[in-house]
Amino acid sequence: MTIRTVVTSAAIILCYGNIAAAKDLPNLSKTDNLLDTIKFDSKQLNNLIPLKSKQLENGSKLIPLEIVQAVESKPQAEPNFNVEQLEPSANPLQFPTQPQEVQINTQKPITLQQAIELAIKNNQDLQESKLNLERSQEELREARAALYPTLDTQLDLSRSQSAGSERSIDLARQQGSGLIDEESTTESVNGTLSLSYNIYTGGRRGADIERATRQVRFNELDLERITFEVRFETARDYYNLQNADAQVEIEQAAVEDAQQTLKDAQLLEQAGLGTRFDVLRAEVELANAQQRLTRAEADQSTSRRQLTETLSVGQQVELQTADEIEPAGNWELSLPETIVLAYKNRAELEQFLVRREINQKQRQIALSTIRPQVSVFANYDVLDIFDDDVDLTDGYTIGTRLQWSLFDGGAATARARQSETDIQIDETQFANQRNQIRFQVEQGYYNLTASKENITTSEKAVQLAEESLRLARLRFQAGVGTQTDVIQAQSELTTARGNYLRAIIDYNQSLNQLERAVTNLPEGKLFDLPSN
Repeated sequence: MTIRTVVTSAAIILCYGNIAAAKDLPNLSKTDNLLDTIKFDSKQLNNLIPLKSKQLENGSKLIPLEIVQAVESKPQAEPNFNVEQLEPSANPLQFPTQPQEVQINTQKPITLQQAIELAIKNNQDLQESKLNLERSQEELREARAALYPTLDTQLDLSRSQSAGSERSIDLARQQGSGLIDEESTTESVNGTLSLSYNIYTGGRRGADIERATRQVRFNELDLERITFEVRFETARDYYNLQNADAQVEIEQAAVEDAQQTLKDAQLLEQAGLGTRFDVLRAEVELANAQQRLTRAEADQSTSRRQLTETLSVGQQVELQTADEIEPAGNWELSLPETIVLAYKNRAELEQFLVRREINQKQRQIALSTIRPQVSVFANYDVLDIFDDDVDLTDGYTIGTRLQWSLFDGGAATARARQSETDIQIDETQFANQRNQIRFQVEQGYYNLTASKENITTSEKAVQLAEESLRLARLRFQAGVGTQTDVIQAQSELTTARGNYLRAIIDYNQSLNQLERAVTNLPEGKLFDLPSN
């Protein structure tokens, strides 16, 4: 028998005693056996129904023990956190083919910091962004190769027998010539060494190098953007899981309250003090509470899988939260300072500027095709024909080449105009992104302010609910209240505690949203911004 059951039974018994003493109801002989079995005085009753709450640093009673018990009783993350236990398969192309390969066999509680580290290490979008950066770096090396001359060599070893030589031999035979060279096969070796360098390319070479350089910068910024997006999504999913855990505990407490209410109603009906209608209402309330608990447990499972997917851990791993529900921190900057900081730090804004520069270089590359191209070249070749009694011969060629496309049907100009249009699009998107950033900052700031006020309000609601429960107990002990009042006050206190936990989670979500809106904080920068 649980403490709550004992307390409720004792409360009902005391209620019966008060009613019998007042002679307001018929004979209560049906409850005599209960009175002989369990008897409590008011002091014992206070000891059995304690009002517990967790003391925070400011001394306020904020998080009651009954609601946060599940959070505090969770197994904390091991001090020696073994990341290898959560690693996905090293083969990205592997996929499970057997049910046991996706069966959950590892449940791991992790902290938010550990979750962020795992996400940054394993997230597939982040891995793709890193590969894009590596590819753009190789493209830059390819573009810089145009700064150097090209040196080619070619060696031909041939054996030939021409149809013309064979025809000449046949004709000589028919004419009866006395001296006929029957050998018509020629064997030779020919080697060539070529050196060339483009002196002037119409601006294409320099523009292509600058384009590749800016593309590297663009991918660096994209990696930075995705990193902060992964951090934001990880924190969001972690807080969502914390909220789902709290909702399960709240609904479990509601089911327990509904079960106790049903039991009380059944006892009253058996004692002749209640009605069948009260029992039916209690059964309906219990069924509704069980449905809410089922939905909360489903949401909890979904939240766990969402966090697992964001972190890209193994197929057989299920993650749980190890951090307690508490405010994540404070935001010290004012709204105008936050907006300006976001303008300076957001990678997306610089990305549009970099892409604008890339399109400017693309325009130069397009126009370079209708400009003169000047190059120099030098060739050295050797030739030796076997069995001709002539030594190896060699020669060389040095020259300058001018190439100019005088008419291409307007193709180069059309490509240049396309790039000009892309530049205008980049400028428009920059302005749009700037406005979106301000809206995101303001939205996050306002939500953070409201969530912070909600924490204070819900804290007061918890204190008021605690006082209401205390008064309900005093009224019940004095015989002027009912057990229903106590249960209702307990339910209101449970709701207030749940609201407080949700207020903290909403605050953390708002702070996470605001940090994402600003991003690229000095302690978290991946790449330095240009000095200009």
